[in-house]
Formats: sequence, C-alpha cells, structure tokens
Amino acid sequence: MSDALAPRSGGPVRGGTTVVVTSMASDAHTWNLVFLQLLIEELGYHVVNLGPCVPDDLLLAEVQVIEPAVVVISSVNGHGHQDGMRLIQRLRHTERLSAVPVVIGGKLGVTEDADGTRARELMAAGFDAVFEDGVDPVAALRNFIGALPAAAPAAVEQTPAVAGQARPA
Repeated sequence: MSDALAPRSGGPVRGGTTVVVTSMASDAHTWNLVFLQLLIEELGYHVVNLGPCVPDDLLLAEVQVIEPAVVVISSVNGHGHQDGMRLIQRLRHTERLSAVPVVIGGKLGVTEDADGTRARELMAAGFDAVFEDGVDPVAALRNFIGALPAAAPAAVEQTPAVAGQARPA
C-alpha cells in the first residue's frame, strides 16, 4: 500500500468501523479514490485506501486482515464490469470474505448499457450494490453505508440491490 494513500489515523482499524476503498488491477485513476475516501470519512468511518492498480491477490489479502464493514470498488476506465466479475467471484469463493459487503461503481463498461445488463450481472455474481455511471454516487453510497448494521461483517445479511439502492435491513 502506498504511503500517500495510507489511512490518516495510522494503521488499519479492524472490524465494522473500517471501509476499504480500492480500484482494480486495470484502473490507474486516483482522484475517484480520494473523493470516496473523503466522503466515507465524513460519514464517520475509518478508510483504508488501497489506491490504484490493485492486484486481486493484494486486495483479497488486505480485506482478510482488515475485516472491513464494506469494500468500495471504483472504476473509471470502463473495465468495471469485466474486472468486477472476476474479482467478486474470488471474494465470494474465499470463506473468510464470502459475507463481507462489497459494492462497485463508476464506469462499468466502454459502451452504453441502456437496459442495465451489466449491473444485473454484477449483482447476480455477488455484489451487494452497483452504482452505475449516471446515478448520483454521493447519495447512493451514503444511503448504502447508512443502512449498514453496526455489527461485524460476518453478521451482515445479504440481499440484492441494484443502481445504488441499499439492501433491506
């Protein structure tokens, strides 16, 4: 993890008060991650920002150590659907990570997806929420994070949501 993107208050805080913010291996953008970190910190969470171009193995290892309340994945390069499908399968097939809430948002593809196929596929693959390009990301993420229970990730019930709608509690 880059020192420039390390959490402000020192090392990772374990348990339900920490949120991991990350991009995926193919995405080198950082401004979106900084924005998300500041937004989530305003909501009262400790943020561990893994930065851009995060390899799948590194993300899996960090999430297992940190045990966050939620993992927020951002895509700007248009490969969110492709990379997200691969990553969520690995997360959901890792026993310690199978119940950790994971959301993805941003530019999910390089072409228009008028019927929402990409979002539905990502939800079916295991994401807890998908924030498509064009949806108000600030309101959608605030709603999702605001609906998280105060319990540890293992106690979170999993039910689907699309386009920024929080899963029912």
